[in-house]
Amino acid sequence: MLRPGKNHGGYHGETIDIRAVLREVETAAQRHGWTSEVFHERSELKLLALHRLPLSTLNSKPSTRTYISAGIHGDEPAGPLAALRLLQENHWPDAAEIFLLPCLNPIGFTLNSRANAENTDLNRDYRNSKTKEILAHIAWLERQPKFDLYLCLHEDWESHGFYLYEQNPDQQPSLAEKIIAAVEKVCPIDLSESIEGRPAQNGIVRPNISPQERPDWPEALYLISHKSRQGYTLEAPSDFPLATRVNALVAAVNAAVWMDG
Repeated sequence: MLRPGKNHGGYHGETIDIRAVLREVETAAQRHGWTSEVFHERSELKLLALHRLPLSTLNSKPSTRTYISAGIHGDEPAGPLAALRLLQENHWPDAAEIFLLPCLNPIGFTLNSRANAENTDLNRDYRNSKTKEILAHIAWLERQPKFDLYLCLHEDWESHGFYLYEQNPDQQPSLAEKIIAAVEKVCPIDLSESIEGRPAQNGIVRPNISPQERPDWPEALYLISHKSRQGYTLEAPSDFPLATRVNALVAAVNAAVWMDG
């Protein structure tokens, strides 16, 4: 599959009706027994947190707690659609506890904009937070237990294929290679030796980042600093068809959840 090359200076691909997607998300979550919490609302658009309890436990504790988020950039439609499909398919390890936030920036999707209504990139507001959306998200995160794994669903309009960032400071068994192996069955992998200015190998970027040295934190840096010791930012290639990007993110999440479980 060749990269079409339609994105120049930004995302110019398919868009979604985020209100309709979120209605379907709530329907699927209710059908499969998830609990739903609205932790922020703006212009009748809800920031939802969905929670799935494990179906089986060992010594009354879940084997894993996994956090999944999508839709923090309003020009990355594959994330919320992947979240919806994961909910509809309802294919999770019995012992897994899942926290799923299907869209962190619904207003951005109504504007087809990376940013929110005030033109702020929410994914740079997790250290000295000022936006109402991220202040509400952090307040919600502070009420949750620690996660064994986080997965942040994204797209990159400049990439040549799927790639991921791994944060794993304690050197736990990596899931990166197996995620890539699952994704390459449905989507090309970005094999560039440098991605976003960082060394990469077979679609895997392992950045050497000190969170305290960076003034503007993305969600992933907040999570690795406060909520989890292992996580992956999953980047689908926006230049490819939307269905391909959704397939890539769904395959990546399934691979990570089942391997970690």
